[in-house]
Amino acid sequence: MNESIERLLVLYTGGTIGMQQSAAGLMPASGFEARLQAQQASELTPLPAWTFCELQPLLDSANMQPAHWLQMATAIREAVAQGDCDAVLLLHGTDTLAYSAAALSFLLLDLEIPVLLTGAMLPAGSEGSDAWPNLFGAMRALQAGQVQGVQLFFNGVLLHGARVSKLRSDAFDAFAEAPRKRQAEASKDRPPALLPQRPAEVAILPLYPGVGAAQVQALVASGAQALLLECYGSGTGPVNDVDFIQALRTAHRQGVVLAAISQCPGGHIDFDVYATGSGLRDAGLVSGGGMTREAALGKLFALLAAGLDHAEVEHWFCRDLCGEMAD
Repeated sequence: MNESIERLLVLYTGGTIGMQQSAAGLMPASGFEARLQAQQASELTPLPAWTFCELQPLLDSANMQPAHWLQMATAIREAVAQGDCDAVLLLHGTDTLAYSAAALSFLLLDLEIPVLLTGAMLPAGSEGSDAWPNLFGAMRALQAGQVQGVQLFFNGVLLHGARVSKLRSDAFDAFAEAPRKRQAEASKDRPPALLPQRPAEVAILPLYPGVGAAQVQALVASGAQALLLECYGSGTGPVNDVDFIQALRTAHRQGVVLAAISQCPGGHIDFDVYATGSGLRDAGLVSGGGMTREAALGKLFALLAAGLDHAEVEHWFCRDLCGEMAD
């Protein structure tokens, strides 16, 4: 466990937790620091001392983009470098909360302080809202030294930042660690700090009956540096489609990283089980093991943005860096 914290930075990015009603529906709103201070006064047990930072623009997390992952990571690194905090609580909308948690798990891989994300299914102030229980519960988890690395706190539960997914849209227990097999060995080596050096474009292609070369070619033509295939089952796909396989081979020769995860909620990649799996591996795909979509996307983005070359990205993608592939 970590030592108890003395300087907590609350980083507010928007999301349902602080939204206010508008004519068009719920929208992000400023002024959450004052609301937090007022609500804290009614808490019966002490909370850690905190400072507040509001990232602009405030977002409904449905509008979150990879550039915002970099904005959050930069804000956290700068606060740590200036000695302003020894822990961070990041308030975020729930729609893409798991994506940001995964991305930050890799973008902050070298950071030694705990980073905890939370949000709410109902706005603070709404009757029966989970906003204050989530926020103050997260603060207490940090205060008690229970958080390591990047994690998510929701509905009273601490969750691994690079394993969590949003599984429900209508209940307080919306998040859980996906029940995926994680058999990879943790890497004994570590990659360099994944500091962003260049733009990174990662595209996801779920396989489905009818997918073909045209879809692969269109994504490559869009500028994708990596293509994450959500394969069937244990890592299979339509290898009898000669044009599809050729499109993958061509993309790989052009320097596009080809990575595979399972589209099954509890799936993992094992190319050796079926010939249709080994055929994808032979076309250039590397295995993401039991990684979730969120983890694989964030990992590829962080590796590419750090300026690693094709071979280096493939090398580190296949290795467990923070518990995303191994228990």
